[in-house]
Amino acid sequence: MNAEPKTERPIVAVAGPTASGKSDLGIALALRLGGEIINCDSVQVYQEVEIATAKVPLQERRGVPHHLIDFVPPERNYTAADWARDAIIKIEEIEARGRPALLVGGTGFYLRALREPFFEAPPTDANLRRRLVILRGRRGPEHLHRLLQRLDPERAARLAPRDWSRVQRALELRLQTGEKLSERMARRPAPPTQAARLRLFVLDPPREELYRRIDRRAEAHFRAGLVEEVRGLLARGVPAEGSALGAHGYRRVVEYLRGERTFESAVAQTKLDVRHYAKRQLTWFRREAGAEWVEGFGEDPAVQEEVARRLGL
Repeated sequence: MNAEPKTERPIVAVAGPTASGKSDLGIALALRLGGEIINCDSVQVYQEVEIATAKVPLQERRGVPHHLIDFVPPERNYTAADWARDAIIKIEEIEARGRPALLVGGTGFYLRALREPFFEAPPTDANLRRRLVILRGRRGPEHLHRLLQRLDPERAARLAPRDWSRVQRALELRLQTGEKLSERMARRPAPPTQAARLRLFVLDPPREELYRRIDRRAEAHFRAGLVEEVRGLLARGVPAEGSALGAHGYRRVVEYLRGERTFESAVAQTKLDVRHYAKRQLTWFRREAGAEWVEGFGEDPAVQEEVARRLGL
């Protein structure tokens, strides 16, 4: 009689919009599984960028090891490709200890980079990025999209005019190397074997309550000294146009400190930015193949039990 084929352990990924309780759910699952968490949030990777990142304090991690969090200098442009490479290394290390790895965070682009690896990209040209950021601020993201239509029409046709981050990335590559992103993407490498084992759970909380939480959290960040944190980072040379200070909750503070908007405007616009970001996150994850949606917030015991049940725990 033939033996049953060995089933490889799934790699659980917990995703969803900002403020949906991903960390709470991830820690609850890690405790049940005896696992370790790999951060999948593009702002939480940065050191010294604290107040608006929602990093789980050490005392609230309940003994669960966390990786790829608070380890990148804020001056560095840490990319999705960097994260995917580092995440595979961490998965291998964790599983070599006989423990399961969990990916927790809302940066869908990071997960996409792991499932569909990127080509090798040149180092970021800080001056070019600064010029594109200024151009976007003056003339809007649609103007960048029109530029891309001229320089790489095939890639532009696949991107929405307001998807400025990916439009800008395509422009940077074209202007730095002379090569079209659409051409380079055709040479992307095969996915790692770990990608086939991902099991993605996406939180889908009630929209009105999610927005209330986002607004309250933004107000709390400003009360906790967000402006002073950004002022200190700028003073020691962290670039205003870099990835760390370009994140939600930081970008508008930079504008306030430059005199480009009032404090009240910075708070109001931050709330709006983050609500729009939450919408985009939900839209992104709806396009992800195999995503399993879970209604509610991650700290809800009923939600935790539901995901545990689906995992057979």
